Amino acid sequence: MSKSSILSKIPCVILCGGRSSRMGEDKSLLPFSTSSSLTQYQYDKLKNNFKDIYLSSKVDKFDFSFNKDKYLILDKDEIFSPIVALQTILQTIQAEKIFVITVDTPLVSIDSIIELLNNSKDNDICVARTQRTHNLCGVFSTSLVKFIDKMLAEDIHKVNYLLKNNNTKYIDFPDDDEFINLNNKEEYQRALNIIRKANN
Repeated sequence: MSKSSILSKIPCVILCGGRSSRMGEDKSLLPFSTSSSLTQYQYDKLKNNFKDIYLSSKVDKFDFSFNKDKYLILDKDEIFSPIVALQTILQTIQAEKIFVITVDTPLVSIDSIIELLNNSKDNDICVARTQRTHNLCGVFSTSLVKFIDKMLAEDIHKVNYLLKNNNTKYIDFPDDDEFINLNNKEEYQRALNIIRKANN
């Protein structure tokens, strides 16, 4: 099966609604490589490989062109919680499974995404792992909604709890740099250096 046929069968959601407290400013809007924002970089990279790309956010803060009526998912809850975002996403998108990635992991390759998709068939969740588990880089089944509803009713917001209490598969990858999270200025600059060297 070709790459395009694999990726066209599943929607992709980029999570852009985090608080960015360690960065000190909204990291989803920081410039990255040749793109005006990290969000646009992720979107442009992934749109050539997925048929449907959604952005998950608290508010509409995006100045580049995409069909916001169809592909912008706004989480109206005041709490900054990836579990709340996942609940909204899984309730909104009509698909059996969804690929989820955070806006602050711009170096994840399409080949690695395909490996995650190829290994997700018989699991509720399939996520990437290097030296640590990347809880929000992977495939999530929409059947998880009821479990997430129960988590939130009990005020549980840990993604790791969701993974540990469902049928989760972990796929190991060798390159920790590929899955770097841009949580602070140092990691942001490190990722910029990595992408600059790769493009030279």
